[in-house]
Amino acid sequence: MAIGNPITLTTNIASKTISAIATASQTSFNVTGGYRINQIAVYRNGVKLVSGRDFTALDGATVTLLSPATLSDVIEFHIFDDFQVSDAIQSASAEQTLSGNLTITGDITSAGAASTQFRAAVGISSAGTVIGAGITQLNFVGAGNTFKVTENTMDITISGGAMGGGANRIFFENDTTITTDYEVTTGKNAMSAGPLTINAGVTITIPSGSDWTIV
Repeated sequence: MAIGNPITLTTNIASKTISAIATASQTSFNVTGGYRINQIAVYRNGVKLVSGRDFTALDGATVTLLSPATLSDVIEFHIFDDFQVSDAIQSASAEQTLSGNLTITGDITSAGAASTQFRAAVGISSAGTVIGAGITQLNFVGAGNTFKVTENTMDITISGGAMGGGANRIFFENDTTITTDYEVTTGKNAMSAGPLTINAGVTITIPSGSDWTIV
């Protein structure tokens, strides 16, 4: 026969236990994290107490013994709460929605096809200088660009050479109007096919020792 009021658990009940060491004649105990009213069991030195006869728990934060504790009595609080399956990640569910941010410290592994929706932000650097942060899409414009994916690595080859019809590589093309400020790289020379138009307010900077040739 059970001592006190038996507690029946279901598969949707989660619990935790909090212990306190009583001082002489202590009657009031603060329960860390609180509790749901009528969802707490109290033990004194391993013996289950009866709610309303041995203790009261009415405010969700404190428990009051109706008989003062003795010095060094061990008072245990068994706290029960509902565990909703809807609040957990279900491994067998086809689709799930998580609200808020999701922080993952390990790897993400997919057993299915690659997702077309999942995008990871990356940083882009050129010669050690960051030129873009948080980029989610790379768009390469021009002919001669090739991509090769090997497992989780993508090799990108960018061709800046001549263009032409079929297999011909004869023509080098450039725009005819300069609309943005530009500075020739120090220690380098530049060449453009003219004639060119430089828009008002646009500045072309040529460092000392460098040349810009228009042909």
